Amino acid sequence: MPMPTKWDLTLPVLELSSDGQNHPVREMIPVLADRFNLSQEEREQRLKSGERRFNNRTRWAAWVLARAKLLKKTGTATFQITDEGRKILKTKPEKLDVKYLYAHTDYKKEVEKWTRKDAEVESEEETEQTPEEIIEIAHNNHNDLLAAEILDTIMSCSPQFFEQLVVDVLLAMKYGGSRDDAGEALGRSGDGGVDGIIKEDMLGLDSIYIQAKRWANTVGSDVVRNFVGALELKKAKKGIIITTSEFSKSAKDYVKAIEKKIALIDGAQLANYMIQYNVGVDDVATYSVKRLKPEYFEE
Repeated sequence: MPMPTKWDLTLPVLELSSDGQNHPVREMIPVLADRFNLSQEEREQRLKSGERRFNNRTRWAAWVLARAKLLKKTGTATFQITDEGRKILKTKPEKLDVKYLYAHTDYKKEVEKWTRKDAEVESEEETEQTPEEIIEIAHNNHNDLLAAEILDTIMSCSPQFFEQLVVDVLLAMKYGGSRDDAGEALGRSGDGGVDGIIKEDMLGLDSIYIQAKRWANTVGSDVVRNFVGALELKKAKKGIIITTSEFSKSAKDYVKAIEKKIALIDGAQLANYMIQYNVGVDDVATYSVKRLKPEYFEE
């Protein structure tokens, strides 16, 4: 079954708390994971913040119930059912989603009290994701659009500029030695399928052979085979093929089947590396996501 949303978890969290005892969220998590038959892989899924996705959703489900006054906070990430919570359980609701909580509890009033006046409260609260997940999704969507814009811009640039772009990306990724070394390595005509050689590190203890082209069509296994053949003649072990298009399945399968270490970087990956390593892009805004620091409140 799919990973339960925070709204799938609200009722189970309240039911777990029905005994009136204090329940730390960390103790609820394995019980609920078993209840939803989550695999080990699903339990280990993580957000970019490093927090496990299921843990994050369980924590938010408990916090939603606290805002609805069905649970009360009795300690750090620890909750206890309220009289109102017991009353709700007696009605045997099928699901404690946002519509139910708005209709039967003080949840909407609490949300409005703690939400900025210019925020769209209802639409935001109706989402199945937690706030951290919403931020992550929005960030990923923005980067997808930015990557597409980067790729379109690359295709309108000259082949000489593309060579320089590749140098900048490799240097940002800590390959290529010095800028002069990397620039000389790629600023030469192709040699049997090889466009250049870069140092793997500043000392030049190993070399990586490069083929970088602004191909428009899908790159097939024949191109990769020719490149590998060129490496064989040079007794080279490592290579990178960079394209603005994409690689065929046969090309990817071929690389997996051979001994040589060949990295295939397609247009989408290249654009994403440029975003990740700040090549050709600027930071325009930073949103710092804070988390409670429990040890600060220890007396």
